[in-house]
Amino acid sequence: QVQLVESGGGLVQPGGSLRLSCAASGSIFSIDFMGWYRQAPGHQRELVATITSGGGTNSADSVKGRFTISRDNAKNTVYLQMDSLKPEDTAVYYCNMRVEYLQSRYKIADDFWGQGTQVTVSS
Repeated sequence: QVQLVESGGGLVQPGGSLRLSCAASGSIFSIDFMGWYRQAPGHQRELVATITSGGGTNSADSVKGRFTISRDNAKNTVYLQMDSLKPEDTAVYYCNMRVEYLQSRYKIADDFWGQGTQVTVSS
């Protein structure tokens, strides 16, 4: 199977920065789509940013110019660099990957989620 482990969340003051990481492990053949989502209390989970295997990126209007998504294919890891953080960025952040993995000699594609990491922006 495949596991995603996130790290890098925490408490930061408005205007500060944080870098989230999400590493995948298991019998991975390839990873296509990688992305970050977030969910604030009382709100639905929303897309933050995505990156394809070719490096193409997309991000929500609310984070454009402040957040940068990147990936290291050799490490099966996706990053989210968050700068100029605002209180409204406070949420639990989840990574998501579309992974092709090997199971009993077969190649299977499925979506996997990280456990979530809390980001709190407050003075």
